[in-house]
Amino acid sequence: MSQGQKSSIGPIFLTAFLDLLGIGIIIPIIPALFFDPGSEFFPESFNMDHRSLLYGLLVATYPIMQFIGAPILGALSDRHGRKPMLTITLFGTLAGYLLFALAIYIGNLPLLFFSRMLPGFMGGNMSIIFSSIADVSDPASKTKNFGLIGMAFGIGFVLGPTIGGILGDHTVVSWFSYSTPFLFTALLTATNIILLRYWFRETLQEKRESKIKPWSGFQNVAKSFTMPNLGPIFVVVLFLALGFSFFTQFFSVRLIEKFEFTTKSIGMLYGWIGLWLIFTQGFTVRILSKKFPSSQILTVTPLLLSIAIGALLLPEKGIIFYFINPFVATFQGITAPNMTTLISEQAGPKQQGEVLGINQSMQSLGQAVPPLIAGYLYTLNGSYPLMAASAFVFLGWVVYMWRGRGKG
Repeated sequence: MSQGQKSSIGPIFLTAFLDLLGIGIIIPIIPALFFDPGSEFFPESFNMDHRSLLYGLLVATYPIMQFIGAPILGALSDRHGRKPMLTITLFGTLAGYLLFALAIYIGNLPLLFFSRMLPGFMGGNMSIIFSSIADVSDPASKTKNFGLIGMAFGIGFVLGPTIGGILGDHTVVSWFSYSTPFLFTALLTATNIILLRYWFRETLQEKRESKIKPWSGFQNVAKSFTMPNLGPIFVVVLFLALGFSFFTQFFSVRLIEKFEFTTKSIGMLYGWIGLWLIFTQGFTVRILSKKFPSSQILTVTPLLLSIAIGALLLPEKGIIFYFINPFVATFQGITAPNMTTLISEQAGPKQQGEVLGINQSMQSLGQAVPPLIAGYLYTLNGSYPLMAASAFVFLGWVVYMWRGRGKG
């Protein structure tokens, strides 16, 4: 690995951080837009069951479009380079955030959906970021470097929801509203574009031609199951994504409905979770990667993650979540980079974009299905989404122990 490639880690980290910070900022806002009694976006004729179903559909639009976009963008980055494709996707994300702010301001539901679809498709750029990391990593440093992206995710979770919760709370500043965090996120994305242009150094050393098909996401999912080494692992990725998405996409709703959390208090809790993600992926993952291979670590952490998510059903007071959620953050923070490492190790240098694009598609598929189901499950019982989350993560661990263990 050349000195030039090593120097690319910093810009990759910053690009991922600013991207994920923007995602983190909106975490407290969208649930509040739908479920906060003070929200004026919906007329009174929209009862909570209708809002729950619409919320599930809106949340699903982002990962559905990401599912379609990830393999396309990953393959395009193999063909044209990481830097130009990242730049294009960030411009699309910028437009999406501005349109979402406008949709909130004018109360336009169709525009609200479109403005989540656009950055959803462009959100497939995480496959490009992971490909860039793979480009500049050797086998010994790969897990550590993927952990750095996880740490960027953690920092985004510390600052993002906290900033979003404050910017969306009109009691903090009178002119703050639900649209303010999206305008701030658009500004962050514009900053990211400028920094990418002048600091990010192209990491792809050898470009390759590959066919780009609009529905390659579906084809890649089918293809993933036929890969001798990767097939069982991709099934695990799908189950883990299904489970963790049931948790992330409806946990905030439970906090608002049952525990009367405000956008600011949701932001503070997610900030606390993010601190543990930073510690885990900046310290714990590094220590474990020196002592254990990814394939061995994954025999334990998904099971512990399943138990930790299930424990979130127990509290009767909101303060208890500050004691349980660090365990969720820790076990997820260890599992994610090790799973990505396991997949990346199966791909040759020329296939990093394609294979990691398929991995992103599987995760996006896992993120798309839960809100479509959980919106209905939540109308039956507010505990069902978390129960489903724990069950799917447990199934992922079972499949890994049965078929995926030792494949990495």
